[in-house]
Amino acid sequence: MKIDKNIIKELTDYLNEFNLTEIEYTDKDTKIKVSKSNSSNSSQIVSVAASTSSSNEEKTKAISGIEVKSPIIGTAYHSPEPGAKKFAEVGKKIKKGETIMIVEAMKTMNHVPSTADGIIKEICVEDGQPVEYGQTIIIVE
Repeated sequence: MKIDKNIIKELTDYLNEFNLTEIEYTDKDTKIKVSKSNSSNSSQIVSVAASTSSSNEEKTKAISGIEVKSPIIGTAYHSPEPGAKKFAEVGKKIKKGETIMIVEAMKTMNHVPSTADGIIKEICVEDGQPVEYGQTIIIVE
């Protein structure tokens, strides 16, 4: 995957020029998100997330089962802390209301409950991956 560094530079300039905290650029199958946060010592941290769609196969993949979707925008975590046991694993039996993941938004850890009883068929997001509102994070059958 080759990403044009000029696009990242331009997006970073827009962040500063318009006093934004996050900006996203999408073109065909490439998606680039640039965000910044101010730490306590007033230095800026800029992070860049880029992804590309691998192929049309991924888009046309049939989903069977109940989709559990992210209730908020944030960062998904599979366990309560690094190295701890994961909330959900493929093949694990879960009950409605049981925590399956944490989505962090604005330094708040939000527990995401399962919306159905069943067996976890697929975990659709990686640990530490940004998620959007309504994005499928897990499939239960």
